[in-house]
Amino acid sequence: MSTAMISAREAEVLTLLGEHLSNAEIAARLFISVRTVESHVSSLLRKLHLPDRRALSRQAAASARQQSPAAVLPSPLTTFVGRARERAELAEAVRKHRQVTAAGPGGVGKTRLALAVAADLADDFPDGVWFVDLVPVTDPGRVGAAVAAAVGAGDQPGRDIDDAVLAALAEHRALLVLDNCEQVRDGVAPFLERLLTACPRLYVLATSRARLMVPFERVFPVPPLSRDGGDESDAVALFMDRAAAVGWPPGPTVSEGVVAICERLDGMALAIELAAARWSTLGLDGLTAGLSDQLRTLSGGARADDRHRSVRAVLDWSHDLLEPQDRALLRRVSVFVTPFTADAAAEIAAFTPLDASAVFDGLGRLAEQNLLSVTPSETGTRYQARETIRQYGTERLTDAGERTVVRSRHAQWCLAAAEALSGSGDADWRVRFDAVADDVRAALAWAADRPERREDACRLARLLAGLAFTRNLLGEAQQRYEQAARLAGDAAGASALREAAAVAGCRRIGDDMYRLHRAAAEAARRAGEDVRAGCDLAAAATVAYRFSTSFTRIPSVDEVRALVARARELVGDAPDGLAAVALAEAAVTTDAFGALQADADNTVSETIEYAERAVDLAVRTGDAVAQSAALDALSGARGWTGDAFAVAAAARRRTEVLALLPPTPAGAHELTDALAMAAATALGTGDLPQARRWGGQLAGHPLLAEAGHHATSWSLVADAFAGRADDVLTRGVRFRDAWEHSGRPRSLSLGAAAASVAMVHGLRGDHEARVAWLGVVDRADTAVQHRHGYGAVFDTMVLLHHGDVEAALERVAPEPEKVWKWVCWIWLHWYVALRAETAVLAGHPDARARIDAARAVVTGNPLATAQVDRAEALLEDDLPRRLATAQAFDAAGCPYQAARTLLLAGGEHTAAGGTALAALGLGPR
Repeated sequence: MSTAMISAREAEVLTLLGEHLSNAEIAARLFISVRTVESHVSSLLRKLHLPDRRALSRQAAASARQQSPAAVLPSPLTTFVGRARERAELAEAVRKHRQVTAAGPGGVGKTRLALAVAADLADDFPDGVWFVDLVPVTDPGRVGAAVAAAVGAGDQPGRDIDDAVLAALAEHRALLVLDNCEQVRDGVAPFLERLLTACPRLYVLATSRARLMVPFERVFPVPPLSRDGGDESDAVALFMDRAAAVGWPPGPTVSEGVVAICERLDGMALAIELAAARWSTLGLDGLTAGLSDQLRTLSGGARADDRHRSVRAVLDWSHDLLEPQDRALLRRVSVFVTPFTADAAAEIAAFTPLDASAVFDGLGRLAEQNLLSVTPSETGTRYQARETIRQYGTERLTDAGERTVVRSRHAQWCLAAAEALSGSGDADWRVRFDAVADDVRAALAWAADRPERREDACRLARLLAGLAFTRNLLGEAQQRYEQAARLAGDAAGASALREAAAVAGCRRIGDDMYRLHRAAAEAARRAGEDVRAGCDLAAAATVAYRFSTSFTRIPSVDEVRALVARARELVGDAPDGLAAVALAEAAVTTDAFGALQADADNTVSETIEYAERAVDLAVRTGDAVAQSAALDALSGARGWTGDAFAVAAAARRRTEVLALLPPTPAGAHELTDALAMAAATALGTGDLPQARRWGGQLAGHPLLAEAGHHATSWSLVADAFAGRADDVLTRGVRFRDAWEHSGRPRSLSLGAAAASVAMVHGLRGDHEARVAWLGVVDRADTAVQHRHGYGAVFDTMVLLHHGDVEAALERVAPEPEKVWKWVCWIWLHWYVALRAETAVLAGHPDARARIDAARAVVTGNPLATAQVDRAEALLEDDLPRRLATAQAFDAAGCPYQAARTLLLAGGEHTAAGGTALAALGLGPR
């Protein structure tokens, strides 16, 4: 594929097209507008001379398959010098051992060696090479999150970020480079043990000042640069290279003096580079004198390792050569853990003896002395100190008595940066967040340990939680809300816990939702807010039943009923409390949601009564989230009656209520659930175009950007009913991959989606593929759902397609009343229409009765009505009426049934029906 004229952004769009993502999904993944995606797609079609989007996707996918993943490694700004032996030995160690630690003191050159070796080994790891810098990680529990960011593994519903990494890398033959492990060694060791156990083809190269102390570790000591060979040694070669870079390459007459300098520096790479940076201004005499004095001064000190002394010696020497203002600047900017701008440095460092102009000038001088590196970025020029220099600067900060004031200024800068990002809808929001996130995390870690900074820490935690949620880092968002709750007082803590519960809902972790609502109730009680505590207990009870499939341990019925009773006592006559308790009673007492732990023999009329009361009370509160939840209960209650239109109406009202709600965690959780229910219930009433629209909105929601299985489930079913075989099979691959990476969760929607793909394979006559997908169904949902619910519908359609009428008749033999629990919600109209058709085609004596019974149920459903009309036309041998149903199917957005109608008409219409099926991808294989 020619990419000569393709921009970087177009290349990103092209890659995602190869994954068969929709425009909305691409927009969510890249954080750009759908209109911008459309513009890029049009440009790509023009540049690549392709006729349509499908051709573009096919070519992009084919190109991706042909290319091995590139090594995702930083590009050093200077050349790698020497170490031929160590480079080869370390590469061989990585090939033979799954976890190798390149260990050595700071400044010895571990990172550069690891990068060089990783680049050398790229061809040995066809699934990718990734680099993870752990310097910004201050919390050992966030090692997995740093790895996830590097490998592109997002939060997966129902699991934490570590599990998402394990799933993403499970089958990869890849190399992971973990740099600077020493500061979070307690987090690295257990994470690597889980990672290497779960990913048998993954290899890890770590760098650390100390070994990780795990039994599966192979330690490779990184020695200083060799000084053997005098002026031909690696150490001298590095000095010469770096000295030449500053504009004055040393000549042969000084080689003996350079050898002596490298010997004094014990071959430590960082020390040599810092000394070489001074060559152009000090020359051999100045360097020799400065180093001699410094080393003599330090020679009496007790050091654990002479190599540490040589690095500290050069750092001390380099520091002492700086002007006093530049010394202050170096120690003050050491507080930044990630690259920073000049403006940010001024915010932190511009106080006596520095002003802003001195900061700007000083940054340049520090960069000239190799004490800071300079890198361009999307948000402007940025500076960064290498970790060893940053740690040295931090020590100097403490020695100067400035640590508290600089840390405090850094925390205030982080607060201001986080507040500026909150609510910002700028196009570069994602880039701006990523640029400051690690500094915000570091500031939070520092402030959280200081009682006098508790208020700032709490603000930072809540801001970071909201930003992480917007960035789709759901695991961190929940963690930060819980951290904010621990830092806050009881009332504010209860609020943060409610937010955490909502994020847990977005993650589909029912156990956490339940725990956090109960914790919020306890905090509210301590704060004297009894009504809020009652609402929280009612919410916990509702969650236990409404989202029972997302629990690993479902709370006992008695436990939940006790929560409802206690909530009722606490809320009194408060409107909000009454609404919350009414919803809990609809959920727990009458099972409006069809919970796993509930009694199947609920009274339908009583369920509707409870649900309608919950809706009425929720409307009075004016709370859109509460109204949506109550409408969900009403939708479920109506489902027990078999009234598909009432079910769909309640689901549709939810989307209308939530339409203008800001994207809070609670609102986002409710909206994604509402969109899924709207799509599903539109299917139940035969409105395929609307089901596809709702499904498209669901798939395009940023919350589901990393959850392709949940995002595409109902749109897959809608397209399968319509007969769009190519689309279903293409997106089915992404569905299955996302489902497997998410840990193969179970739910009705996932089972139905997998069954719909199996149906399409069945219609195409691919028995082997159908059996494989039915295996997915078995793992994605309960057997009874498939046997009596959607499985009966999909299986019958396949059997009728291939003319196996007797088997189809048997598949839908049970009366609807016998399987009502599994067909009444979405599948009832499809089930009774298929029963009527199979009876006619099989010559069953009850065919007329089944037609009449079906018509009484499906009136108002365009697809099911057309199917019943076709069955009656077949029974009465009325060809014109039979053909008329083909037009009805087309008008209802179901070309598959329109084509099948032509086949059933027979005669001259058979060829046209076959052609129509072939166009859908359902012709003979």
